Amino acid sequence: MKINHNKILITGGASGIGLGLTERFIKENNTVIICGRREAVLKEVAAKHPSVITKVCDVAIAGQREELYNWVSKNHSDVNVLINNAGIQQWMSVLDDNFFERAKEEIATNIEAPLHLTSLFIKLKALNTVVNVTSGLSFVPLTKVPVYSATKAFFHSFTLSLRQLLKAKNIEVVEIIPPALNTDLGGKGLHDAAPPVSDFIEAVFEQLKQGKTELTFGFSETMVKASADDLKNTFNRMNAVTN
Repeated sequence: MKINHNKILITGGASGIGLGLTERFIKENNTVIICGRREAVLKEVAAKHPSVITKVCDVAIAGQREELYNWVSKNHSDVNVLINNAGIQQWMSVLDDNFFERAKEEIATNIEAPLHLTSLFIKLKALNTVVNVTSGLSFVPLTKVPVYSATKAFFHSFTLSLRQLLKAKNIEVVEIIPPALNTDLGGKGLHDAAPPVSDFIEAVFEQLKQGKTELTFGFSETMVKASADDLKNTFNRMNAVTN
């Protein structure tokens, strides 16, 4: 993937990793469109970065995904990069009374949305790159976020297949595999001790410059390279029950 002179759509591009990608792609002379649920947050990003194009869209809702695609195809048909970044993480247990309702929210955002958007946006003649943001938890789950971990494992598997399936269309598929970072994913304060997004973004762009299509950092790099025994030991360590 070239890192400049693209027109890029980033879902969930107004906060966390999405915002980090937005700001860095702007710095690299790209045109960036971001979408998200919260209009006020989108306006804050646009005020700071006037070149950013914003669109309110809840990607968990199929009709809004279709409206987003129709709007892009009409007004920004030269979008050549789709970044499926939007995701939610819920700390919960299968024993919770509202477990299934919350699980459906994660599945809609983390699985249904990127699959639907990908199927729509590959119709754009200009599209040449799809970037999927998965997780280090794709490889070893954290039981405090059981559905999130499972959705990211699904998305990682789908990305591997997608890379093969889109070769015939000459569309490159890039996977960004972050570890836990200092964002509000899952709730404020939960990841305060994690590495900053800025360090992760720098590592991602260095790997993009090298032509890599599987971008890792810290914990996620370790998990990608781990043996079966390493994954098992990591799972036991991460999910040890303490009294």
